[in-house]
Amino acid sequence: MQFGIFSVSDITRDPVSGETPSEAERIDAIVQIAEKAEEVGLDVFAIGEHHNPPFFSSAPAVLLSHIAAKTEKLIVSTATTLITTNDPVRIAEEYAMLQHLSKGRMDLMLGRGNTAPVYPWFGADIRQSLPLALENYNLLHRLWREDVVDWEGKFRTPLQGFTSTPRPLDDLPPFVWHGSIRTPEIAEQAAFYGDGFFANNIFWPKEHYMRLIKFYRQRYAHYGHGTEKQAIVGLGGQAYIAKRSQDALKEFRPYFNEAPVYGHGPRMEDFMDQTPLSVGSPQEVIDKTLTFREHFGDYQRQMFLMDHAGLPLKMVLNQLDLLGEEVVPVLRKEMEARQDPETAKPPTHAGRVKDKYGDGPVRQPKPNANRGDNVTGGSPYQDSQ
Repeated sequence: MQFGIFSVSDITRDPVSGETPSEAERIDAIVQIAEKAEEVGLDVFAIGEHHNPPFFSSAPAVLLSHIAAKTEKLIVSTATTLITTNDPVRIAEEYAMLQHLSKGRMDLMLGRGNTAPVYPWFGADIRQSLPLALENYNLLHRLWREDVVDWEGKFRTPLQGFTSTPRPLDDLPPFVWHGSIRTPEIAEQAAFYGDGFFANNIFWPKEHYMRLIKFYRQRYAHYGHGTEKQAIVGLGGQAYIAKRSQDALKEFRPYFNEAPVYGHGPRMEDFMDQTPLSVGSPQEVIDKTLTFREHFGDYQRQMFLMDHAGLPLKMVLNQLDLLGEEVVPVLRKEMEARQDPETAKPPTHAGRVKDKYGDGPVRQPKPNANRGDNVTGGSPYQDSQ
C-alpha cells in the first residue's frame, strides 16, 4: 500500500492571519512539503496542473524534476496531467525525461481537469473534451511503446515515422493512472489498457465512486488483465489532524469556511459526514480511512490533500508529522492485515521491470547513427526486436 499527499497548488489567503503568500513563497513551500513527505515516510508526492490564477503549477514536469533531485525514495506524480490540452507528443517527451532523471521514481495521472477556460487557451474545444482525452491517450500509449509511430487522428496533424525521445527508461513506459470523478468512458479506457484508475473522491458521496470503481474492476477483468481484485485503484482524501479532536475542528474551521471550492457552503460537519474529509485526532483519521476499503475494496494508493485553503506552511508541516508518525504506520499495518492475498501490489518501476524482464537483461534503447529522419527505414534503435 502506498501513501502520499497531493497538492492542487492553490495560492489562497490565510483567513486567520489575512496574509496571502507570493508565488515565490508558495513554490518554495511546496518543495519543502515534498521533502517533508519523504522525511516522515510517505511514498508519493503529486502536484496538479493549472494554467490560471490563483494556482502556480503550470509546469508540473519541471517542478517534479526538481523535487526528484532533492529526494531519494519519493515517487513523484501528477494530479492531474491534462490529457486534453497538452499535446501527447510533448507529454511523452517530458515525462520520459522525468522518468530518466528520477531513475524511475515517477508515474503520472491523466485527466481532463476542471477548468473550462483552459481549452481555448490551448486551442482546444471543450465540447470535444472526452473524445480528445480518449484519442490523445491512445496516441501517448503508442508513443511510449513503439520506436517509430505512424498515426492519424481527428484532433492533431498526422505523424509519419515519428520517434519520441528519450525512449522510456528500461524500455518501460511510466505507469499511468486515469483520474476521473464522473466519467465511465475514462474508467473503460483505464481498464482496456490495464492501467490504474484513480478516483479523487474528495467532494462527492461514496456511492457515486463505488459504482465507478466497480465498473472499472469489471472491465479490467473483462480485458484479461487479471481478476477484479487485482485491478489497480487509487483514492484521494482530505485530512486535518490534531492531537485532540476538538482542537482539529477549531483550528481547521476558518480554513474550511473560506476555502475557494467549498467555502460558504455546507457545514464542515456535514461535509465530513458526506465526503472523505477527515478532521480530528490521529485515531479518528485512521478509523475513517479504514472505511474506504469497506466501500471500494482493497486498493493500492491513498493520497491526502493537506496544504490547501490557505493553510500556512508551518501548519502543513505539522500535519505531515502527525500523518507520517501516527496515522500512516497504523494504516499500513491494519490494511496489510485485512488485505485479500489476491490484491495486486502497488505499481513501482522496479517491480514492473522485474515483471517484464525477470532475471534477464534489461533493454536500454541506443539510437543508430542519425539519419535525419525515421521515415525511410525501420526502428532507429540498434537493439530493437
